[in-house]
This record gives sequence, C-alpha cells and structure tokens, in this order.
Amino acid sequence: MRWAALLLALGAVAAQAQTYPAKPVRMIVPYPAGSTPDIVGRTLAERLQKAFGQHFLVDNRTGAAGNIGAEAAARSAPDGYTLLVAVNGPVAVNKHLYKDLPYDPERDLLPISLLARAPQMLVVRPGIPAQDFRAFLTELKRQPGRLSYASVGSGSASHLTMELLKSEAGAFAVHIPYRGFPPAVTDMLGGSIDAMFATIPAVLPQVRAGKLRGLAVTSLERSAAAPEIPSVGELGYPQLESLAWIGLLAPSGTPSPVIARLSEVTMRSMSAPEVRESLGRQGFDVVAGSPQEFARWIRAESEKWAKVIQASGATPD
Repeated sequence: MRWAALLLALGAVAAQAQTYPAKPVRMIVPYPAGSTPDIVGRTLAERLQKAFGQHFLVDNRTGAAGNIGAEAAARSAPDGYTLLVAVNGPVAVNKHLYKDLPYDPERDLLPISLLARAPQMLVVRPGIPAQDFRAFLTELKRQPGRLSYASVGSGSASHLTMELLKSEAGAFAVHIPYRGFPPAVTDMLGGSIDAMFATIPAVLPQVRAGKLRGLAVTSLERSAAAPEIPSVGELGYPQLESLAWIGLLAPSGTPSPVIARLSEVTMRSMSAPEVRESLGRQGFDVVAGSPQEFARWIRAESEKWAKVIQASGATPD
C-alpha cells in the first residue's frame, strides 16, 4: 500500500510538471522598475511567457536591501507560481550582515539558474579631484569620513566591493544605500554622492557624456562594454575582482520536476542569440546553467563575501 501511494504521489508530481504552468506565474524582483535585476527579470519573463504560453508577471517588491522581496518569495506557496529574481545580497550575502534575517536563503529558497553576471564600474562625480583610480585611493585616505558612496543596498555587490576597497586601502567613506541604481545615479549627478560601484549599464551613458568619471572596472581584464576604462587586474588590484550577478529561484518545496522544467526552459531562453546580444550591449554576460551549478556558485559567493564582511567590519548601515 505504501509503495502504491508513493507511486501515485510521484505520478501526480510528474503530471503537474507536464501541465505547468496552468495559470499566470508571479516573478518577484526585490528592486525597482528600471533597475538592473528588473531589466534581466523582464527579459526572462518575456521569453518564458512565449515558451510556456502563460503570463509571467513581474512584481517589484522593493526595500530592506532586497530582503522584503526575498522573504515574500520564501514565504509563498511552493507550487512554481511564485519565483524570485534576485542578486548577491538577499541570496548569498545578507545572512552574514543581518542578525535577524526573516528567512534563511539556504533553507527557504531553491536555485533554478544563474542568469547573468557583470563587472562593476567605479565612478565618481566630476567635482572629485581624482582623475584616476590610484588618485581616488589617495583622496579617500586624505579625507577619512568626508566622502560618501552609494550602493543599491546593504549586501549588494556595490556595497561590499567598496567595503573591500576601503579595507584594502585602510580608508573610510560613508555608506548611503539606495533602492536601485536609478535614484543613486540621480543623486550622484546632483552632487550629493561622491562615488559608487555600479553595473556598467547603469552609469556608462553618464560616463561617456562626461557627467560622471569612470575610474576602473572590477574584472581582471577590460570590459568589452567599456574598453576605455582600465580593469582592477591591470591596475594591480586583482583582489578587487567583483561580479554583480542575478539568478532565478523558487520557494523550497517546489516540486523537483517543476524546478527542472523551469531550469531547462530558462537556460534555453537566456541562451538565445538575441537575448545574449541584447544583454551583452548592456554589459551582461549570460551564464544560465543548472540548479546544481547555481547552488555551487551561491555557496562560493557566500563564503567569499562572509570573509570580506568579517575583515572589513561592514554593517547594514
């Protein structure tokens, strides 16, 4: 009887995967419309909608460095009809920053696929006298606590990369977190923020227009999206290599066949030449892979940035 019940249950799960999705799917993005994760999330939603013939609706649930949206996803029914498009912070880093995180990403979320990753660019407002990367380090040391930097939230790559830089340089700058790059860029253009690590698409138009000054990209080699900007590798700071990344997850307990089906279609959708070309123009490398590969990536990123947080003394504020 037990075996018969088990076979019936397995058959029901398999049937569910075959008919999935039977209704619209909500994709939570814990950042504002127009932000980098939102762009990637909407690109994927459009492709999944075409592949499955069902609506995939983006739900921007912002706040608390991505924790609000991630918690909403973690607390949702594990049926495949709520997904999460999230970045470094709420998936791999915030558990090391926040004492009372209201969810456990390792326990409450299932990886589906890493979607895209990209180096960041260090930018400063034109009023900062530093004309290059080394001059900026000198300026940081010369004015401890006088310079400010923006991030897209505690635990984000934009936050922790600057914390790593501060630790390496033995300098200090004031952290001002924002809900996404658009408002942070606006304040930089207005002169109220001095510096920021940002994904290249978020700041490249302003850099090329002369409204912001690009000093370095956080990769070992120059980025094809901004070949005029030196890399931290060539500048002699390979330890500052840092990639912002975006992935797709589901609540724990979502049936394995549904996760496998989503992963398969996501990898195929993200690997389409037009998607690679479109996101490539914005500075992203498409890296869609299996749930197992994404899980390994999350673990490696979590271990890496836990060490940075401990060494730098970074806090959520």
